[in-house]
Amino acid sequence: MRIAAIYFMHETVTFLPFDTQLSDFIYEGSPARGEALLGSDPDGYMGGFVKVAREHANVEVVGIESPLFPKTGTGSGWIDKTTYDHFVNKMISELKTLGPFDGVYLAVHGAMGVRGVAKPEAELARRVRQVVGPKAFIVGTFDPHGNEDADFLRYANLAFCTKYYPHYDTHLQGERAARTLIRAIRGDYKPATATRKPPILTPSVLQWTGRSPWMDLVQRALVWEARETDVYVNFYYGFAFMDSNEAGMAFQVMTNGDPELANHIADDMANTAWRLREQLYYGTKVYSMKEGVQLAKESIAKKQTPVVLADHSDRSGAATWLLRQVIDQKLSNTLIGTVADKDAIEALRKKGVRPGDKFDMMVGGRVDESAGEPVRVVGTVNTVSGGMSRFGGGGGAQLWVSVKFGDGNELVISPYLHQNTDPAAFSEIGINAADFKVIAIKSRVHFRRGYYDSGWAKNILLVEPDQPFVGTVRLEALDYKHLKLENFYPFGKNVKYP
Repeated sequence: MRIAAIYFMHETVTFLPFDTQLSDFIYEGSPARGEALLGSDPDGYMGGFVKVAREHANVEVVGIESPLFPKTGTGSGWIDKTTYDHFVNKMISELKTLGPFDGVYLAVHGAMGVRGVAKPEAELARRVRQVVGPKAFIVGTFDPHGNEDADFLRYANLAFCTKYYPHYDTHLQGERAARTLIRAIRGDYKPATATRKPPILTPSVLQWTGRSPWMDLVQRALVWEARETDVYVNFYYGFAFMDSNEAGMAFQVMTNGDPELANHIADDMANTAWRLREQLYYGTKVYSMKEGVQLAKESIAKKQTPVVLADHSDRSGAATWLLRQVIDQKLSNTLIGTVADKDAIEALRKKGVRPGDKFDMMVGGRVDESAGEPVRVVGTVNTVSGGMSRFGGGGGAQLWVSVKFGDGNELVISPYLHQNTDPAAFSEIGINAADFKVIAIKSRVHFRRGYYDSGWAKNILLVEPDQPFVGTVRLEALDYKHLKLENFYPFGKNVKYP
């Protein structure tokens, strides 16, 4: 049995003013093929898939040349069509050369935005189907922030979506994908699927599955999978910051040859979400930057530290709203990780920056209106490093600089958006997060992995700017060109379901 493995993943923020280009996907280690690709994500989808596939006798997995996640992380806009075509054409060519294949595994995201390509993941599946023919089986793994509908499964046979946010079960879904694909190839699993899209649109910061009602929908999916043999339930929360006409919540159900059961479960999941729609949108408290910093100062006074100020709204990484409030309100003992400023990093590189250098620069802002104005930071360079690896950062491939300033504060400057998910990660760049009373980070929900679920933080405050910019919970301020906001709850006046 021969299975091809392909990786093409990006969460595209289409409202950002700069496209994701070919050079963003090309860096040391990317693209990857063969064993380099198969070993590129050992704790994630690819790692889970390869592990289980290789537990079966007489199964060969072939890594097709693929770009890894771009070095811009999740902080970049539309992928240009030339870049998409470049990689897909190479994949298709290699499939033809190295084939035939009994199955193909596609590690994708679901919220990839490509200029001129309406549904990039479904189009990839279509192109693959043309090569492998009707008898081969195709499986995909997805991020729950995918904007999925039924089209991917018109060309593929199976799909497995991560359930939790933070995304704890990517390895598990990769395992499931391998096991079920091999069963399908052997004739032991005959996929019957159903897809439903209740008209609910929510920003990602609200979608934490560690509390109701989001955890209730995850639990309901798990119950269906537990009570019915060979049932798999995908819950796509949707990604509102990709301007796509298939955006919004979706449910997919797969059964072993039982379309009636698939449709019944899909209806149940979608109807349950519709009943919970008010809590899904309005159940999370978000503070203004000014309020958040004030509350952080109160937590320090009450000795309820460390405090996390989580700026969920900064999609470029360059926003300075929180940094400005830290300075204006004289917040002390605060680690800010990070503000993205590619130009500042390049200027520091040219100067040959070293720890101990005096620092006096305007930092951040500039990218667009939502990033705010640059802020002057005066202090001393503390660390110069290659960056943190998780959720962008390069893991040694980029230059990062940290600056001590004010009353025990430290600012980390990175070239691109970085979502810090664990205080321990700061040790990669020579900083001990435990030395600070407040940690200010740019992250939606992923940070709860290391700050809440570990019990590390004593107080967590979600913050965003007063203005309804890109990334804030006020989606009505976004200039959608494709998505019709009035078709979704809570924005349209007459939205009904079913």
